[in-house]
Amino acid sequence: MIVPPPFGEGQRIGLFGGSFNPAHGGHRAVALYALKRLDLDWIWWLVSPQNPLKEADGYRDYDERLKVARQVARHPRFIVTDLEQQLGTRTTAATLAALAPVLRRGRFVWIMGADSFAHLHHWNDWTDIPETIPLAILARPGFSMRALESPAALRYEGRRISSERARELPGATPPAWCFIPMPLRAESSTAIRERAQKGGLRRRRSVMTAS
Repeated sequence: MIVPPPFGEGQRIGLFGGSFNPAHGGHRAVALYALKRLDLDWIWWLVSPQNPLKEADGYRDYDERLKVARQVARHPRFIVTDLEQQLGTRTTAATLAALAPVLRRGRFVWIMGADSFAHLHHWNDWTDIPETIPLAILARPGFSMRALESPAALRYEGRRISSERARELPGATPPAWCFIPMPLRAESSTAIRERAQKGGLRRRRSVMTAS
């Protein structure tokens, strides 16, 4: 039996899923912007044990990713959770199916970056996602046009809500989605990992040279 964060019946809750490998200021900026534009009571960060579309050997330890996410997400209305670990799910569609009893008790919305929405058609059982929960798509550098021209955007074109009506998204009948422009930030988990790897390589070379 899973233990979701406590919340009140009918509250407006954003689900912010991802591997957060690692979490960074860009993730926090997206969450803060979504909190305001969608007028949410809470945002639950769902730290995934592993993204099935990514190589497992590139992942940091799960407990470490959870710890860093909690450090980055410090805010009275942000809750970093291990719900997917509790559920034993590995895909967003499976997570949402398992959370069905919880979703019925509130006005939930799924928060994702435009980069994820642009590639949504590659996800497992991808149509189950927008047909289960409204989607809030936040702008990401270099991905706005690709997201708006993606197979997901074209398939659900008639169910798009304008950004001026973003507040209506939580609790809207799926499928429903909204693209929300926001100030762009350049941080990415990939770039952070690459810098860390390069730094480790330079340190190893320095030790070898010194010896």
